[in-house]
Parts: sequence; structure tokens; C-alpha cells
Amino acid sequence: MSEIQIAIESEDAPKAAAALLEIEGISGSYEVPTQREGTLAAIATIVGIVGGTAALAEQIRKWYQEAKQAHPHKVFDVIIVNPQTHSRIFMEEATIEEITEILKSLG
Repeated sequence: MSEIQIAIESEDAPKAAAALLEIEGISGSYEVPTQREGTLAAIATIVGIVGGTAALAEQIRKWYQEAKQAHPHKVFDVIIVNPQTHSRIFMEEATIEEITEILKSLG
């Protein structure tokens, strides 16, 4: 089964990962593997989705924008790893279409 991994680097990484996984239609978990110089990293793993991938992609993009705006002067980097190609996209540059394509790989 495919899994989508989303790497979050931020002082609030665990809180951000928990908020991501609270989006209705997404199921998964997260872990906090490292801590460096006050910045935490969290890895959210999405193992299943329920509902339309385009709608969930919009919700994920909205989650990112809200989390980034909450701390405008702090590090908040998010990378999505495509489970099929293992390519990475930075959420800052990701389009809803790109996120949708990655979510479709769970199906």
C-alpha cells in the first residue's frame, strides 16, 4: 500500500502535523524524529483518504497557507514525497493539481 509522507520543519512541527491529520477525509499518523537548534521536524504519513482528491488537495493547501501565516517570521518548510516516483515537491511551490496527483497515488 502506498503512503504519502509530508515532512514539516518548524518550531511547531508536531502541532502542524496533528492539524494536517485532522483534515476530514485524511487518515494517518506522524512522528517527530529529530530536533536541531530549536527547530523540530515532523513526518506525517497519510495512509488513506476518503472523498475527492481535488477537494482534499485544496484543504491541504489551505492548511499550509494558514500554518505559514500563523508564524510569518519563523521557519515553516513542508515537503511532500510522491510514493510512486519518490520525487519531492515543496509545498511553497506546489499547485493544487500537483497535490491532487500525489493524492491519487494512494488509490
